[in-house]
Amino acid sequence: MSDTQEHREEPDLPYDVFAKACPSRCTLENVTGRWGALTLGALHEGSLRFNELRRRVDGVSEKMLSQTLHALERDGLVHREAQPTNPPRVDYELTPVGREVAARLLELIHCVEGRMDDVLAARTAYDAHRA
Repeated sequence: MSDTQEHREEPDLPYDVFAKACPSRCTLENVTGRWGALTLGALHEGSLRFNELRRRVDGVSEKMLSQTLHALERDGLVHREAQPTNPPRVDYELTPVGREVAARLLELIHCVEGRMDDVLAARTAYDAHRA
């Protein structure tokens, strides 16, 4: 048994994100990358159109949001619904798997937000020590 398998909480899982060739690694990168995490978090609030989502995820370019949505859709985390209207209306929402992933991700986001005073103090101390 490898070190990685010994330290996993659920050793029966067929995937191992720590293994280079494991397909779960790509999904983890899509979920935890800056734009993926923010997109999933924003969609956890409910279905959004592309421009609504772009406004909610402040700072993301149209190109990056489009690429992020495609990756999350490919992974089965986001559902894209195109309405045959003029002009076309496209809505994005989380799939059941996407909702589960986003809920766990939001726990991390809220933890980070709640500890930012500590993080900023640590940064200040680190920078003062390095100066």
